[in-house]
Amino acid sequence: MDLDKKTYKKYAKAHAPRSPILKNCTKAFLIGGTICLIGQGLLDVYTRLCNLEKEDASALVSVTLIFAAIFLTAIGVFDRIAKHAGAGTLVPITGFANAVASPAIDAHSEGLILGVGAKIFTVAGPVLLYGTLAGFIYGVIYWLFQALWCV
Repeated sequence: MDLDKKTYKKYAKAHAPRSPILKNCTKAFLIGGTICLIGQGLLDVYTRLCNLEKEDASALVSVTLIFAAIFLTAIGVFDRIAKHAGAGTLVPITGFANAVASPAIDAHSEGLILGVGAKIFTVAGPVLLYGTLAGFIYGVIYWLFQALWCV
């Protein structure tokens, strides 16, 4: 059966299962919101019960959420949560922690240098690289505009 691209695209679209968009968005909103609610609860605990300044407590909340995400990734729970939550686990800081930890955990059997060291940033590396590069380029452009108009 020889199909051209247009006919195949039409055939594939007709036979593809429909995605329950409203259900998926609701799950992502609820689970992502719950992660953020946990973060806010931790912030309240750290500021009120531990008497930390808000800036210090905020840093500790980030560290706690990152640790929890890496721990849950290591024991295989994070992937099961993400299967149902979709983007709800990707948007907060926990998604980035999972993106860094998951390849490292998978490559652990290959050794610390050629396994973990080489594969730890396979997912998050491009984000870090292009984010840093874009920030540098935008900074240079901003600096040039400031230098030209402030003369």
